[in-house]
Amino acid sequence: MSSAVFSPTRTIRIGSRKSQLALVQTYWVQEQLQKSYPDRTFEVHTMATQGDKILDVALAKIGDKGLFTKELEVGMLSHEIDFAVHSLKDLPTQLPEGLVLGVVTERENPADALVVHEKHRDKQIDTLPSGAVVGTSSLRRLAQLRHHFPHLTFKDIRGNLNTRLAKLDAGEYDAIILAVAGLHRLGMGDRVHQVLPDEISLHAVGQGALGIECRADDLEVLSLLKAIEHTPTRDRALAERAFLRELQGGCQVPIGVNTHLNGDTLTLTGIVVSVDGQRLVKDTVTGTASEAEQLGIELAQRLRQQGATEILEEIFKAVQRG
Repeated sequence: MSSAVFSPTRTIRIGSRKSQLALVQTYWVQEQLQKSYPDRTFEVHTMATQGDKILDVALAKIGDKGLFTKELEVGMLSHEIDFAVHSLKDLPTQLPEGLVLGVVTERENPADALVVHEKHRDKQIDTLPSGAVVGTSSLRRLAQLRHHFPHLTFKDIRGNLNTRLAKLDAGEYDAIILAVAGLHRLGMGDRVHQVLPDEISLHAVGQGALGIECRADDLEVLSLLKAIEHTPTRDRALAERAFLRELQGGCQVPIGVNTHLNGDTLTLTGIVVSVDGQRLVKDTVTGTASEAEQLGIELAQRLRQQGATEILEEIFKAVQRG
């Protein structure tokens, strides 16, 4: 049933995960919409997702299809909520029938950050001592860092941002890798010890941006959301997501990207790395923003020709074996 009849008295229900970062992001969206539509009512409804509940298993071993989104998507399809706010990097590139990526908000810095234990405050990623324990729950970060720094020891780390920082400060890790954007959104920008350059770590698809998912037939909500869309970020995100979709990769595969928009010229760089960091394929394509998705597909096909398919198949088999 289409929701094309616009009602100024309709309360718009926003879905969010319960984590601190998710709520900060969701309340920001609520605030922006309230500014644009002061006579409308926007309510936040929270839900716990599978990814929030399973904290003692590496993400790659759980599988990632909708790990942080499925419960919210069920809520939208059952009309409990009207749209959901996601970290775009958590949103699968294939959405359930009836749901769409409504808008993409302006991107924060998408880079990865090195956060160090106090005893290493005089170090950078390339000067950490041999055997230093670096925490990350991301195969993408793990594979790229293993490639550049095989002398470091990498250990999985789960939990919300505060939990991870507490484990670092308690000495369980010498350093951890987190998203610059998440730290800044939580007012913890002072914990960013080093922003990792693209040459060391290409970021996750969609990292730093928020993706708003909603029902495809809810024209009213789609119309309201346009107030917070950021077109340059959307174009970059479309290219990145098309690249990932074409490679049939989820968020838990070692695929990294970087996009730059200069006027109408879009440049997309992508990388696929084996988990041990030994093999790596990387390339760049350039075109216009209007052909963003085609650029993503083209880059994926180039990397497949260079050996990305074999690397990804090995990873999928290894994950299935557990």
